[in-house]
Amino acid sequence: MQNSVKDFLEKNKLFNSEQIRYIDLVSEIGELGKEIIKSTNYGKTSYSLNDTALEEMGDCLFSILALCCEMNIDADKALELAIEKYNKRLDTTGSIGSGR
Repeated sequence: MQNSVKDFLEKNKLFNSEQIRYIDLVSEIGELGKEIIKSTNYGKTSYSLNDTALEEMGDCLFSILALCCEMNIDADKALELAIEKYNKRLDTTGSIGSGR
């Protein structure tokens, strides 16, 4: 996935600073949150997949992968490290939370 985003950014000359990519990611996560709130009537009903949520999730994935590209972070490696960390926490504390 990351290579697809990188290729798209290069082809369209859309590289930007890490700060701008981060702000974009936060904005996209907010839009996904708004869609979840809207589709569940503020948590009063169960969530059900819809086209808008799918599109917003795609925007979030694109934004985080674009940020990885700008920061020279291998997204697969970062995810692998996170899963290892969560597995260790589950083994030691029974939870993936940091407890902070």
